[in-house]
Amino acid sequence: MLNLTNHQILLAARPKGEPKPEDFEEVETSARSPEVGEVLCRTIYLSLDPYMRGRMNAGKSYAKPVEVGSVMEGGTVGQVLESQHEGLAIGDIVVGPGGWQEYFTVPGVKVRKVDPAWGPISTAVGVLGMPGVTAYTGLLNIGKPQPKETLVVAAASGAVGSAVGQIARIKGARSVGVAGSSEKCRFATEEFGFDVCLNHRDPDFAEQLRAVCPDGIDVYFENVGGKVFDAVLPLLNEFARIPVCGMIAHYNSTELPPGPNLTPLILRSILTKRLTLRGFIVWDFASQEAEALQMMAGWLQDGQLRYHEDVVEGLGSAPQALIGLLNGDNFGKVVVRISPEPF
Repeated sequence: MLNLTNHQILLAARPKGEPKPEDFEEVETSARSPEVGEVLCRTIYLSLDPYMRGRMNAGKSYAKPVEVGSVMEGGTVGQVLESQHEGLAIGDIVVGPGGWQEYFTVPGVKVRKVDPAWGPISTAVGVLGMPGVTAYTGLLNIGKPQPKETLVVAAASGAVGSAVGQIARIKGARSVGVAGSSEKCRFATEEFGFDVCLNHRDPDFAEQLRAVCPDGIDVYFENVGGKVFDAVLPLLNEFARIPVCGMIAHYNSTELPPGPNLTPLILRSILTKRLTLRGFIVWDFASQEAEALQMMAGWLQDGQLRYHEDVVEGLGSAPQALIGLLNGDNFGKVVVRISPEPF
């Protein structure tokens, strides 16, 4: 039985608008030994993702909110230190819902082994984890890109968006990315292979988008909302498909945005263009997880798929890193390194 001091970050208060450092609290407790069927793991990497902002709210959503005073939830890569689960041994590298803490104890059925042969273990919370599976399943089940079609994806340099654009290219479609800086756009084209990428902060962004989509838009993978959606809407072709994965532009909003009510325009477009607009959560396609991971790993190994990680050091850096992520400060998939990788 190990005697381990466990540092945790709790949700101290529900944010009003943009989260603040005081909405989080760092505490010290003892790691819990595993009971029958459980494992105790040390956290190596913690994933930070936009969905976490929604889990900080009290309102009803697709998942139960984090309770005030509870450990912030999040995906983790860890190493098994103690095991009471017959399928997991001490030293195994696993990925699962460990949360914002140095050690986590969970049922063994809640984690899966990580195969280091597929790629660096950090990718198990990135391109070979939930974000990668989100991109794969949302795009191929709802977006259904066809050869020579035009796909637009917002947050193109992020964990999900960068994978979406590359998968679309693999399927023969033309990928147009949208990101928040010229540097991110340059990376999207030069490293991720997008055909073009536009900076949504440019004052003439809508005009640029129209110019690079002369034949309209067949698939729009929505991660952002806001003015990006406004610019995309009039360019959608008949029978265009819009997988709605996120709306990060609105996550910190406390009221509806000002301006004209676009609902009639949106509904008219859905009707007259026969659009498919569908929201989804990654576990809607849970049965396809193994297929998605195998395909993504294959593309990664043969060079068709690339990724970029924004690595933050130390558990105490997680709150500010999440705040920055929600403001678009990150460049690629955000992971917090909690402890060293095993030798």
